[in-house]
Amino acid sequence: MTETNQALTVTPGTSERAALITRLVSGLDSAHTRRAYQNHITEFETFLRATGQTVSKESVNAFKSSLRDAGKGDAAINQRLSAVRFFIREAADAGLIDRTQAETACKAQGVKQSGERLGNWLSKESAEAMLNAPDTATALGLRDRAALALLLGAGLRRHEAAKLTVEHIQQREGRWLIVDLKGKGGKTRSVPLASWFKSLVDDWCEAAGITSGLILRQCSWARNKFTVSEQGLSEQAIYRIVQRYGKPLGMTTLAPHDMRRTFAKLSRKGNAPLEQIQLSLGHASLDTTKRYLGDEQDLQNAPSDFIKLDVRPAQVRRLPV
Repeated sequence: MTETNQALTVTPGTSERAALITRLVSGLDSAHTRRAYQNHITEFETFLRATGQTVSKESVNAFKSSLRDAGKGDAAINQRLSAVRFFIREAADAGLIDRTQAETACKAQGVKQSGERLGNWLSKESAEAMLNAPDTATALGLRDRAALALLLGAGLRRHEAAKLTVEHIQQREGRWLIVDLKGKGGKTRSVPLASWFKSLVDDWCEAAGITSGLILRQCSWARNKFTVSEQGLSEQAIYRIVQRYGKPLGMTTLAPHDMRRTFAKLSRKGNAPLEQIQLSLGHASLDTTKRYLGDEQDLQNAPSDFIKLDVRPAQVRRLPV
């Protein structure tokens, strides 16, 4: 029995099993993804122990069938299978399982979904209302509006927004853009920015005195003194910001990824070229799209230029310290 299969059949809750799973998912950028993958991998490991199976194509297919029998939907099953395939490949890279065995196991197919999930997004009017909702006379309002702008105006994922720094925003060819942003799967991209977007980020940075490092940070008032922490906002905090301003619009389930989808939808409705939207979003098919079209990113024709939102100017430029 391989070391991996031994690790997958130890007593539930042992430190060895938890440590192995934690180590193999540690390279994932998003804390949310790490948590989800840990849960899904643990679920698979529990299934293997309960059925006395080892890692193989047959055991992965059996796990898929058990999820179907448990009433899991197609999307939920495929999410778990993605985590399992990731786990198996990482275990093989770490020398914990035979590579041929891993490749065979990863050939287990996911569930073919009927139809396509529509998802959720904001109308132009709702997007404007959301950006205008934060109280820009307060520190939290300016920070929250900057966070919403990163999602709506640049199409960032929440873990990308949480890690964005002042140094990421630079000028190229006479315009501002986010340079060398590391996204999902370790892919690097640059995102051109509209002037309205940058002004919202500048409002917050100027008021908070942020000139370098993380843009979205924790802050507080204590004894009439405004304090900006060096600690950045967590992904969960960004999620709560979206929820805070989405609920008054009647969108109680609005999530950060819906804001990213809104960026794409509004850009497309404004006639932004589809290939430029794909480049800004950094989809997994980015390289394929670039080869197919033979185009490079057009910094003078950015998707965010096509989003025309009426955003009120901030009421303060510098908060008391």
